[in-house]
This record gives sequence, structure tokens and C-alpha cells, in this order.
Amino acid sequence: MSTVIDGKTVAASVLDRVKTAASTLEESHGVKTGLAVVIVGNDPASHTYVSSKSRMAKECGFVSVQHTLPEETTQDDLAAIVDRLNADPAIHGILVQLPLPPHFDADPIIQSIRPEKDVDGLNVVNAGKLATGDLKGGLVSCTPAGAMVFVRQTHGADLSGLNAVVIGRSNLFGKPMAALLLAANATVTVAHSRTRDLPAVCRNADILVAAVGRPEMVKADWVKPGATVIDVGINRIAAPERGEGKTRLVGDVAFAECKDIAATITPVPGGVGPMTIAMLMANTVIAAHRAAGVEAPSF
Repeated sequence: MSTVIDGKTVAASVLDRVKTAASTLEESHGVKTGLAVVIVGNDPASHTYVSSKSRMAKECGFVSVQHTLPEETTQDDLAAIVDRLNADPAIHGILVQLPLPPHFDADPIIQSIRPEKDVDGLNVVNAGKLATGDLKGGLVSCTPAGAMVFVRQTHGADLSGLNAVVIGRSNLFGKPMAALLLAANATVTVAHSRTRDLPAVCRNADILVAAVGRPEMVKADWVKPGATVIDVGINRIAAPERGEGKTRLVGDVAFAECKDIAATITPVPGGVGPMTIAMLMANTVIAAHRAAGVEAPSF
């Protein structure tokens, strides 16, 4: 039987360290960590995410600011709010919840966030620092940063000699995840929809990370016996066994069959998901330390 990683427990451990770091910074330097979250429109899932982020910021002892804007907000209006937050010394982290409504061009908004306040790690400056191996100078995208906590807990900080395969090449996850694994000395393959004989590529992985958004795509015969499997997918599928019209969440990995092959595996839900918000809080307290000229904690 494999070890099933409890993401909620690991996230709680990270958040405890965030709370301690925020409290110490405030007591020793008079700096209260500040996070601003901006949401536009009426998407229910986005509002759920934003509420949980704002609530967690308050639990961590942060100044928590939320801007909830109507659907008809213009690009210029949103840009002006980001500009004000960029200039506010009490705000150390800025997050604009994606997706934005269709009439927005999201990329200029995201790129307008100052890199040192870009706690989502999406600014090209932060992405570039990660790509060039500078893990200390920028802010790392939250979900891959959380996934790497699991990898380090299982294999340690040095992944020399281990083969890692990342299925998915998105800027949000696949590319930064590959960069983090590479920085830890793993031999990394980035696979995707155009990869020839994907199951064979995956069977070579000591660390297999799935992030493609295809429900239960990774089957047991894709997994090397004894591998570590990190499932980043969140897919909602029909669950008629629960009643008419009911659904359930599954990952990109067929968990029930892969858990008997892998040595370590993350579930969905309850795996990588809780880590994303935890690492967002970690990035925010790191940004506050840097703004205060204090050595930032590592997570």
C-alpha cells in the first residue's frame, strides 16, 4: 500500500510557520503583513476561492483587503486599483483572481503587479527568475511551490539521480514545476498532448506530476512501481451513484488503481489543493519580510 499524502495536514504545518513569521515580523519590526485580493464579476467558484483566501489571511494575522468589483468594471478601472495597491506600503501581496470576465485582457493586468508584490508568481520577472534558477530572489507560483513541499518531504531537497516527468506545460503550473524539479537536480521531462507514447514516458518517472485537466487519465500501467505521484488535476465528473445530477471531484490520476502501484500519492480532493492557499500566505509573508529589509523565511 502506498503512502497517501494528507495535504490538509501539510498545509496546516506551513500555515503555522506563516503565522509565526508574521507575528515575529510585526513584533520585531512593527510591520504587519498585508494582502489585497481583487475579484471582478460574479463567478461563484471564484468568489468561493477569494473568500477562503481572505479568511486565511486574517487567520494568519495579516491585514486583509478585498476589492469586489462588478462585472461592468472596465480594464482601466481595474488597472487603476492595481496601481493604487502597488503604491500602498501596507500591502505586500496583490492577487487578482482569475479568470477575469471575457471583456478583460488579463495579461496586462497581471504583468502590471509589481514583481515583489506578485504573490501568485505570474509576473514575467518572477517566472524568469525561476527559469534561471533564482529561487530566492523572486516569488514562486503557489501550486508548484506546494507540490514541491510534498516532493521534498518524500525525497529530500536533493533529487539527484531521480527522473521526474511533468505532464502539462502550462505557464501556471507545468513550466514552473519543471523548473523547480530541475533546480533540485532531478532529470526532468515535460510531457504534453503532443508527446509520443505518453504512457511509456511516464513509466520512467520516479516522480510523476500530472497537471493536464483530463479526468483520471493516468492509469496504473503508466506508473513505475514505487514512484511518487503528484496529482494536480481537479475535474468534476458525473456521479450517478450519488443520485441524479450529482457530481464528484477527481484528479488527472486514476487514484483507486494507481495507489497500489505508487509508493507515495496525493489524493483529489485533499492533496495539492490545500497547499495552494498555504503557499499564497507563505509568499505574502516572504514579500513582507523583503519589503522590511529582513531575511525572509523559507517554506
